[in-house]
Amino acid sequence: MPDGDHSGENKPTADDDESLQREFVQEKLVESKTDRPRMRIREVHIRLGHRFFSVWLILGVILGLGVVVVVAAKLYVNSGAGQGFLAQFPCIPLAPPVPAGMPAFVRWTHLLSFFLLVVIVRSGLQILADHPRLYMKVHCTPGTEWLRFRGPVPSDRIWTAKEDAITVSPLVGLPGGRHTIGVARHWHFIFDILFVVNGIVYAVFLFSTPWLHRLVPTDLSIVPAAASCAVTYLSLHLPGGVSGFFRYDALQQLTYFAVIFILAPLAILTGLAMSPALDNRFRWFARLFGNRQIARSIHFLVMVGFVLFFIGHMALIALTGFTANLNDITLGNNNTNLDGVVIWLVVIALVIAFNIWAIRFSWRHTRVLQRIANVFVGRPMDLVFDNFAPRVEYKRDDISIYFWPNHSRLPDSPEWRALRDDDFRSYRLKVYGLVENPVELSLAQITDLAKKSQITLHHCIQGWSGIAEWSGLPFRDLIDLVRPMREAEWVMFYSFAKGGKGGDPYYDSHSIKDLLHPQSLLAYEMNGERLPILHGRPLRLRVENQLGFKQVKWISEIEFVHHFSERYAGQGGYSEDHEFFGYRDEI
Repeated sequence: MPDGDHSGENKPTADDDESLQREFVQEKLVESKTDRPRMRIREVHIRLGHRFFSVWLILGVILGLGVVVVVAAKLYVNSGAGQGFLAQFPCIPLAPPVPAGMPAFVRWTHLLSFFLLVVIVRSGLQILADHPRLYMKVHCTPGTEWLRFRGPVPSDRIWTAKEDAITVSPLVGLPGGRHTIGVARHWHFIFDILFVVNGIVYAVFLFSTPWLHRLVPTDLSIVPAAASCAVTYLSLHLPGGVSGFFRYDALQQLTYFAVIFILAPLAILTGLAMSPALDNRFRWFARLFGNRQIARSIHFLVMVGFVLFFIGHMALIALTGFTANLNDITLGNNNTNLDGVVIWLVVIALVIAFNIWAIRFSWRHTRVLQRIANVFVGRPMDLVFDNFAPRVEYKRDDISIYFWPNHSRLPDSPEWRALRDDDFRSYRLKVYGLVENPVELSLAQITDLAKKSQITLHHCIQGWSGIAEWSGLPFRDLIDLVRPMREAEWVMFYSFAKGGKGGDPYYDSHSIKDLLHPQSLLAYEMNGERLPILHGRPLRLRVENQLGFKQVKWISEIEFVHHFSERYAGQGGYSEDHEFFGYRDEI
């Protein structure tokens, strides 16, 4: 275990980085070749009532209903009532005159959105695969999912959230494999930021040009006009007298408006609603969507919405004048030559090439990707979230009946087994480093100090959540006891458990600023009882503005340091060093 000054022996080196990266790649490739469940459409099940049904059955029912709707639409448009409705509400919205064709800002941001969304969707599916279950309640109790991508949780043994993850083909996910959520999140968040910037540029130009009237409805008559369009499309006919080069039909206008002004902002807001820093500071924010898990479900459905929109959008382009539409989208003209087709083929080829490169880059230069993300994602997160001290608490009735266990390995060293067998009476917490008063505290001494209880919401990086009551020593009191030196800015926490297959203990770091928050605890009780061994006895950390992997369990030692880069590979913790997580993930 760490002892004394490690600033020299644990300095990260280029060789250390390459070794850790090779270990990561080898381990993930081995996991991908095992018989772990893979993300396959036939494994998807939806819960209706108390039973789960295969998505194939649901899709079959939807297809059958679709046939019924098409037949009904055909009968309706050929009836007197249908003819009267179509004549009264033509499929053309009322709108001021708008210049024909797509302006340059629309064409460029449109192409860039396609590129960005491909990466966002692929990395999002990889993130989903680490906890392939979606819930309507914040408690994430197995069997209460409304959608799952693998079978039920085994009830005959302890089943961790990490075991529950599934493997994703690199044809589907970015980067593919299993337990590559750290890498996937880097791609996802970098491209989320680019998507937001692209959207802001689009909105600035849109609201300063007459093209705004192409998208924003100005009259309620668009609602029956859109219904007229829908009936026409469902009867397998195309509305007449409408050209996308000059104007959209009513249904197109409403759909494009919804995608740009509803789906895109909803994707951003529901993503933010999964942040422990926001949820545990502003409870009202997650309540905008019901709770964190509903926000996660909506986030997934928005992704599905984008994919379905793209499929429908491309189908409509093909059916209403393929070459002319592609020329409009790419060049802003209404010609029927193949220029636009060639440009789109080149764009698609470039997107495919980039994604192939991104997979290779993810495996070969993972540390470089992590460092880029730490600059362009981690630092902005610090600026946005650092001032949000967590303060939200829940009632006892809110406590989850099931709290997912999650760890790579339980402690198994002779030292820990001896402490466990002695009921931790001989346990001593070592606190040292850049402090004026290093101490070794027994559990009895820790419990004799100040005690605080709090009922808070736990956010796992994999996506699950749960509410529990934690009681223990406020970390602020430990700071007062050991009196950190002026140069101490970060605190390292070391566990009795190993981080993985190697010999290093699990470890992670927190800034002293976060540890001074009132909800930062060294917890020794959970839900009014002694902390279960499965959840970290004798001590575990609670820092409620951070994700679960930062909440170190089975704490053996605490070291005050100037910066986390002085220890091990220098990225902030075991998961950061070995699985390339962000050094602080407030979302």
